[in-house]
Amino acid sequence: MFGRWLGSRAKSGTQQSSGPVGFPVPQGAGMLSCRVLDPVAEPVRRADFVVTDSSGRKVVGGETDPFGNVVAMVPAGEYRLAVTAEGFTPSHGSVPVTEGGHTSLGDVVLRVAQPPQLPDPGEWEIEPAHTQIGFTARHIGMARIHGRFNTFAGAVRIADRMENSAMHVVIDASSIDTNVRMRDDHLRSGDFLDVERYPTLEFYSERFVHRGGAGWGVTGALTLHGVSRTVTLDTRYLGLGNGTEGETRAACRATTELHREDFTLTWQTMLARGIAVVGPSIKIEMDIQIVPKG
Repeated sequence: MFGRWLGSRAKSGTQQSSGPVGFPVPQGAGMLSCRVLDPVAEPVRRADFVVTDSSGRKVVGGETDPFGNVVAMVPAGEYRLAVTAEGFTPSHGSVPVTEGGHTSLGDVVLRVAQPPQLPDPGEWEIEPAHTQIGFTARHIGMARIHGRFNTFAGAVRIADRMENSAMHVVIDASSIDTNVRMRDDHLRSGDFLDVERYPTLEFYSERFVHRGGAGWGVTGALTLHGVSRTVTLDTRYLGLGNGTEGETRAACRATTELHREDFTLTWQTMLARGIAVVGPSIKIEMDIQIVPKG
């Protein structure tokens, strides 16, 4: 609530100093700071903040420290500061920074956000045309390779109490696609997915844990390359909407990280400098839409 900022500034005043003792302010720059609190005056840890200039370009960003503090050094000028945190309504406000000065905004109090409406209980299914299951892998120690699976199906049973819901997803392993045919053929081979022996990947979960606001943890068994491991999807529920034909849709975004050795995907080769061609972990990113079954 940036209205509270102005009140805090009026009470405490805007400090015009060289910053904290022993912390020099570069010529032409100034410092801004604030403390991010929840409605009961507890610090909001790891809230995201972004400082943008008058053209809307990002100047600096980061996370609040364990005490909810934001401290940034920027060239003198007019800025906007945005603060966001899971489960809270985003806050935005203007911030003037003078050369050699320290603009203290005092306490920024975030309001608790109303969580989006959950889908109605019943049988739902993943809608493939508006869903993407993608992955990112490290290549030769610096670059990243992006890919996706093009063929999959999934069902979600929404319970009266969301925490008792369940989901089952089946992915066609041969549908892997990194936009390079030779690489995709290698990924389908016995060195990696071995699609002839293990034609599908499967994920089954019946544990949905609410983490506050729109955040959920969906924990289940992922079967990949003939090996099953417990995996948790860090999930952000995006709410309900209507499609072009008026149908009800629910959407979410989920991420997780897999370690190849956990699923016996151990193929590796090294470059002359001792750098691994393929990184040890794979980041999974999914954008999912579900619709009522039938």
